[in-house]
Amino acid sequence: MKSAVIRFPGSNCERDSYTVLEKQGMNPEYVWHGDGALPEDIDLVVVPGGFSYGDYLRVGAMAAHSPIMGDVKRFAERGGHVLGICNGFQILCEAKMLPGTLRQNNHLKFNCETRPVKVETNATAFTEDYVSGDVLQLPIAHHEGCYYADADTLADLQANGQILFRYSDVEGDSSRHDSNPNGSAAHIAGIINAQGNVLGLMPHPERASEALLGSADGLGVFTSLKARLV
Repeated sequence: MKSAVIRFPGSNCERDSYTVLEKQGMNPEYVWHGDGALPEDIDLVVVPGGFSYGDYLRVGAMAAHSPIMGDVKRFAERGGHVLGICNGFQILCEAKMLPGTLRQNNHLKFNCETRPVKVETNATAFTEDYVSGDVLQLPIAHHEGCYYADADTLADLQANGQILFRYSDVEGDSSRHDSNPNGSAAHIAGIINAQGNVLGLMPHPERASEALLGSADGLGVFTSLKARLV
């Protein structure tokens, strides 16, 4: 299989994503945001974390209009898998590839810590190597990580099984106020599109991909994709 990691001005997690993909034999290559098309025979696109365009105007808003994003959209419409991490999640929402938006954390401060994150379902290409209900230890690093959508959209996400990850306590309880690090609606940490091939999440699975980093809990996202796409 082959994968692509998009690079924007201000990306700072593309090397982390590239390294995980490379170690999993997913043959990654970097793609510059100004390119008009993805390489041929790509199976997976990763939109990495960082501060694309310095987070000016609105996080992800400028990157969503980069030339490469037109082909990323077409790739997803053909059924290709897309993974957006942190700023990548923000970009996917701004590009209307995922519903809702990410806004400032409710405490108006930057979050940089490791948090418990519950796997809501393993019935997706991104979570097959987990067990539903698993509680992962994943790092977060964001100022605009508060997921927001209107009540109807939230109801649809829940009804359609599109909420893949929720912030929780170490026991998997997502009802506690203090288990929500940024005020996200319904404690949402990650969602997929209705077709099930586009995932956006605020926590960084690529930063928790081996024990040396303090946790390997995020590796399952990449091994799940590899098993599905190879």
